[in-house]
Parts: sequence; structure tokens; C-alpha cells
Amino acid sequence: MTLMAGNIVEGTVINITNFGAFIEVEGKTGLVHISEVADSYVKDIREHLSEQDKVKVISIDDNGKISLSIKQANVQRKSVKPAEIDWKAPDKKKTTNSGNFEDIMSKFLKDSEERMQDVKKHQEFKSKGGKKGC
Repeated sequence: MTLMAGNIVEGTVINITNFGAFIEVEGKTGLVHISEVADSYVKDIREHLSEQDKVKVISIDDNGKISLSIKQANVQRKSVKPAEIDWKAPDKKKTTNSGNFEDIMSKFLKDSEERMQDVKKHQEFKSKGGKKGC
């Protein structure tokens, strides 16, 4: 298989640095930047790497530099299954005491109007008293 952007290939970790890891794929060396190792914050890159990792080829520039990603390769490998919904269980969001949709909407509109009036008063106050004589 030739290296092309978007391919998921297996590579061998050659060297680990503070900013990423160099991985050999199909006889060539590419870089996995630390931001492309995992979805979460990576403090120590060594905790997230193994000898043989699947990597996704992000890009290959004109000079032959290969950019790789482990997290993008893992996202595509995960099977996505639909969420299980228990239709017989009561919905906790709907059983709140805040009222129906119309009540919630009217409260929202009232609060919004009060906030807008406060903003207008503040702007008028600033425009009247904001300029001082030179």
C-alpha cells in the first residue's frame, strides 16, 4: 500500500520526544505531534504509545514530510452504535417543576426584556456623563 493522506496504516515507534513521536510506516518516518496522540490532555506521551500503533496519514508535503495521527486512526476504528433508549422510563428532564414550554418561554422573554432595559439604561448613562471637558 502506498502512503496517501487518509490511509490508516500500522507503524513502529522509533523515537519519542517532548513534542511527539517519530513512527516508521512502510519504510519511511513520520511524526505524530503530541496534539494528535489522544483526545484528552497528554502530559507524558509515553503513556499513550505502544510499540505497534495504528496511525492515520494526515498529510505528506512536497518535501516528503509525513504527518500522522493516532487519535484520528482510533476514532475511525471505534464502532459507533446507536444509543439505547428505554422508552418506558420517565424522562427526568420533562418532570421538572418549572412548568410547560409556554411558561418557560414567557419567563425567558420577561428576563430578556429586563436585561435589555438595564443595558439601554447603562448605555444612556455612559453617553450622557461619559465625556468630560478637555
